Amino acid sequence: MKKFFDIDSFKEIVESLARNRSRSLLTGFGVFWGIFMLLFLMGGGDGIQKMLIKNFEGFATNSGFIIPNETSKPYKGFKSGRTLRFTQDDVDAIRRKVPEIRTICGIIAMWGNNAVYEDKTVSCVARGLSPDYQDIEAMSMKYGRFLNKVDLEQERRVCVIGENIWKELFPDEENPCGKFIQVGGIYFQIVGVDIHHSAVNINGDSRNSVMIPMTVVQKIFGRGQQVDFVAMVAQPGVRIKDVIGRCNEILSDRLYYEPEDTKAVMAINAQEMFGIVDNLFKGLDLLIWLVGFGTLLAAAIGVSNIMMVTVKERTVEIGIRRAIGATPRMILTQIMSESTMLTAVAGILGIIVSVGILQIVEIGVSHSEMPVPFQVSFGSALLVLLIIIVLGILSGLAPAMRAMEIKPVDAMRDE
Repeated sequence: MKKFFDIDSFKEIVESLARNRSRSLLTGFGVFWGIFMLLFLMGGGDGIQKMLIKNFEGFATNSGFIIPNETSKPYKGFKSGRTLRFTQDDVDAIRRKVPEIRTICGIIAMWGNNAVYEDKTVSCVARGLSPDYQDIEAMSMKYGRFLNKVDLEQERRVCVIGENIWKELFPDEENPCGKFIQVGGIYFQIVGVDIHHSAVNINGDSRNSVMIPMTVVQKIFGRGQQVDFVAMVAQPGVRIKDVIGRCNEILSDRLYYEPEDTKAVMAINAQEMFGIVDNLFKGLDLLIWLVGFGTLLAAAIGVSNIMMVTVKERTVEIGIRRAIGATPRMILTQIMSESTMLTAVAGILGIIVSVGILQIVEIGVSHSEMPVPFQVSFGSALLVLLIIIVLGILSGLAPAMRAMEIKPVDAMRDE
């Protein structure tokens, strides 16, 4: 029994493709470009997604922020244009009355300060925080620890410094824990170095921050019970939008402003921001597959058209083969094998080139502040290759059926 595919058949396929090398190269380039575009878009899209995720890295997805502003409506005898101020009592009241909140804390941000160590000075933002703030923005400690409850209760003059502050004041990047820096004319002992970085900067870039216990900032810098804004994280399964609405009702009663006054209090819903980004990712994935698959489909149609032209030109050859004993199955196998081999070889080259270019992009991005991988997985590449091979088989089906219908008598008449 004749094998479905042997070395002689392989030679015939290669020779046939070589005889029609112009069309083969044109068709192969179409397949190559389709594979390249799809994998490059997949790898690039995945890398962009990871870069966007890194921008939000460290922030709780169900967090929210409430910032006081000026009222725009009169309320209970109070005129519009009144500037609101939050206090620690407001934070405590929300904590008691809204059990859907997992973590809530007030924050103070003092801009335009300088951090001084020996003869070195660097501008910074002094942030008054409580230990609970770690639930809202995760810290990445290079040295030491973050602020704790003892620091808060005993009003210790300690601080945690950001990455830029650490590198500017300590160029050798030594462990600065235990040393003292001066902020606002007051000395603070360093207890930790935070190297976390996120593009989401609610109250200043963490890399340029000096984080001090809230109680110390309120007392030493004369802020009393005042806080600049409130940050919170909702319980699992609770929408932060609903929690912010409850908080607005409580604050409107305490601070006497119209609950419907949207300008009195500015709310930032991080959960909605993450939802928008997530939907953007889904849309980007869908667009990549639509564009990539469309390109592959166009390439497959091109393969089919080229093979159809090839069959027409080889009418005499096919007729002679039929006359000397070639079965319809042998003709079918010959045409479909050429189509499959052409798409497979072009597809493999497309995979190799796309992976190589993505590797170059990844090397370039690795030197940035947010290095991320720009690559496709082995499974994705294999899936795309299988898709193009299947398309290659289907592309060769119509020309192969056309070739099977050629009769030796008709072929001789064409000759």
